Amino acid sequence: MFHAKEYVKAESLEQAYELNQKRSNVLVGGMMWLKMSSGNRNTVIDISGLGLNQIEETEDEFRIGCMCSLRDLELHEGLNRYFDGAFRECTRWIVGTQFRNGATVGGSIFGRFGFSDILTCMMVLDTYVELYKGGTVSLEEFAQMKYSRDILVRIIIKKDGRKAAYVSQRRSKTDFPLIAVAAAKKEDMWYISVGARPSKAALVSRPVQTGCEISDQAKEAVSLFSFGSNLRGSADYRKSLAEIYVRRLMEQLSGEEA
Repeated sequence: MFHAKEYVKAESLEQAYELNQKRSNVLVGGMMWLKMSSGNRNTVIDISGLGLNQIEETEDEFRIGCMCSLRDLELHEGLNRYFDGAFRECTRWIVGTQFRNGATVGGSIFGRFGFSDILTCMMVLDTYVELYKGGTVSLEEFAQMKYSRDILVRIIIKKDGRKAAYVSQRRSKTDFPLIAVAAAKKEDMWYISVGARPSKAALVSRPVQTGCEISDQAKEAVSLFSFGSNLRGSADYRKSLAEIYVRRLMEQLSGEEA
């Protein structure tokens, strides 16, 4: 558990941003991972009172506030209806219901953790991140950016007609994923994301190859990712699993029997 000298409940994003520029201060959301860290902080900045805990659906997009919980994603009817249950699938094995009620979407995306199911799933969609000072950037670009003292305000997912699917493998139901795979299809394009490699999720876009076996397309897509080893599994094992799961998701999205 970390210790802090002061607690401030921000009254505006500008106040939160100014306080967050001091390196000894920390911005908190659900604080599910932060509370397990150690050390001393000067000021804890709470943005839970700024109305950023809503999921708004319009004709063209979903706007997800940074303070929305992972449970909100799991249960949101509009998101799961439009993206074929992908958000229900990518959240349901994350620790447990109590944890998902506290952990925030903003924390999951801003942290860009290697084990993030949420980052892996959102990467294959037409997703953007709205930063308080940095403006709106694509999630793929944001994942490659250096960490900063900016504030992630919301995530925007466009309704562009993509069908999506998600799968992960864990050594036990609530453990971190050994491998995480998401796929989406829009017209003649595949979007493939692999996370827990064990590095953070990355995106590969490939054209649908008519007349080419899906297994060959899956193998080609996976060959563009790098894989590493840790206590959960070897690089070769992860690559082998990724090929299997990418193929299955491609078959699912193509309407073929997996």
